[in-house]
Order: sequence, then C-alpha cells, then structure tokens
Amino acid sequence: MIPDSDLAAINAALAPHWHKLEGARIFMTGGTGFIGRWMLEALARAPIAVQVTLLTRDPAAFAARAPHLAKRFELVAGDVLHFQAPRGQFDHILHGATDASAALTATDPRRMFDTIVSGTRALLDLARETGARFLLMSSGAVYGAQTMPHVGEDWTGGPDPRDPKSAYAEGKRAAEALTAIHHHQFGIDTVTARIFALLGPGLSLDTHFAAGNFIRDAIAGRAIRVIGSGQAVRSYLYAADLAIWMWALHLNAAPGATYNVGSEEAVSIADLARRTARVLGVPEVEILGRPDPGWNPGRYVPSTHAIRRDLDLRATVDLDEAIRRTALANGWIPCPK
Repeated sequence: MIPDSDLAAINAALAPHWHKLEGARIFMTGGTGFIGRWMLEALARAPIAVQVTLLTRDPAAFAARAPHLAKRFELVAGDVLHFQAPRGQFDHILHGATDASAALTATDPRRMFDTIVSGTRALLDLARETGARFLLMSSGAVYGAQTMPHVGEDWTGGPDPRDPKSAYAEGKRAAEALTAIHHHQFGIDTVTARIFALLGPGLSLDTHFAAGNFIRDAIAGRAIRVIGSGQAVRSYLYAADLAIWMWALHLNAAPGATYNVGSEEAVSIADLARRTARVLGVPEVEILGRPDPGWNPGRYVPSTHAIRRDLDLRATVDLDEAIRRTALANGWIPCPK
C-alpha cells in the first residue's frame, strides 16, 4: 500500500528521534485508520525494540489487510467505549480512534459526539493510571468557520453549537478540553495535534473526501465531477509528511502543547478537480453547482508557523506530487508521453 520510497524518507527524517522510543510500551487507538496506519508502517521499520498494543474493533480484518503489522504488533479486540486494557505500564498512549464519517454525523450525531468525548476520557484515565505520555489526534474542525487565510493555534473561534453537523467538531473541542484538564489537574504529559485535510496512499477513494473521489474518477477514465460549486478551499498534507510530523510532534513537543498539522498550500475544490485532471490526464471536469451538504463549505487551511518554528517541521511533497503518488498506489497507469 505504502511505497518503499515514502517509508525510506520517513525513517530518514525520524532517524534522530526513534531512540526515544527504545524499549517503550505503547497503547494505540485508531491504528487501523489512515493516519494510524501510516504511523504504524513507519514504526514497523524503525531500528528499535518497541512494543505496541493496538485496540481495534476487528483484529481479524486488520490482520487480513496488514498481516505484516499484525505479526509485528499486538492486537486487542474492542473499541474506545468498551475495552479492557492489558495489564502493566504504558509509556505512551496514542489516541486517534474516531469514526470521522459524514454519514454518522448525518444520522446519529449524538453517537459521534459521545464516542469522541467518552473515548478520550477513557484513554486519559489510562494515561493517568500508567503515567504515559498522551497524544490526542484532534482536528482543524475545532476552529469552525475560518475568516483568515491561514488559521493559527491561537484562534479562539469555534463551530456553531446549535448545528448538529457540528457534532464532530464540538466533540473534538470537548476532547481537547478534557486533555488540557488532565494535563493541568493531574500532571499528565499531553500533546495535541489538530489535523487538517490529508492525501496519500490508503486514503479512501469512495467516501466523502473530495480529493479521493476525484482520483477515483480519473483512474476510472471518466470526467471528474464536483457536486457542489467548488468554492470551498482546502489544503492537503501528504501522508509521508504527516507520519513524520505526528511522530516528531509526539516525541519532541513540550508537555501541554498543541500544533496544527496540515499544508498551507490552499486550493479551491474546483481547482483541485482541475489539477487532478491535469496531473492524471483526464480531459473533462464537471461542476454541478448543487448545494454543499458538508459541515464546512468555506475555508479550511492551517497556519503551520508554530510547528515550523518550534519543531522545524515542513511539508516536502507538493499537491501535484501527492495526487500523482496517491493515484499510482491505487492502480493508475500514466500514459507514455
């Protein structure tokens, strides 16, 4: 799934940091999703002795998809609301389990909210019991409507709490508040990553992610279709950069710190469709102009000044190359020039 060249680049970037996990014991949720899978693939190649216990609702399904990871790491059946943590101490807890599903937000927003908040509380309790360093995988959605070109960590706006479509964003805000409380009140060593839009091998091409849908259409050889007006603005961090940032953030950020994780290369959805068509050689883009059903029809682009300043982390793969690599990993065959 993940190109060897990407894994080599990740491990070269993280070589000065992996030693901090030597002999460590890690408990991880969300490891079967897009972000967690890239983090685990990187860790599996690290030249260190480390134990990872991965919480998953379906160990057999994950083992079938990634047998090399299932052999390398311990799988425990359960979800963040119902699980029995293995005995013993953990040095690190990485919490990323959230069903970021547009369908769930539309049909059962209370479940979405409860899973995020109650799951985070359960993992923070485990961190408190074991003394582990705690990484919360939050979201740029916590900022709500964005009124500036690049939103920074000091922005105190938020989503509309009256709108049920804000269940995911409000759940992440509550999870961040719980994390801050546990850091302050109980002295837990916490770090929070506010993750924005992503692109790379392993991204689902048939859910609500526009970038994946466009690549799917191009691979199928049909016109790329934009359902809405295409005016919403996004940016996309390539997954290899994401993996580097997430591990470097967890291993090096100051206790209590919060950082944006994303790209500053902004693009409208309509222009994203056109760029995908150009990169992958599709002749046609259709913009249907229907009402946008998503939670954020506006701008969703982070400022990464803080993480560049404090941790010297930068995006290395631009959008065109991210599109190309994602398509190649999904079977796209470039036409010879």
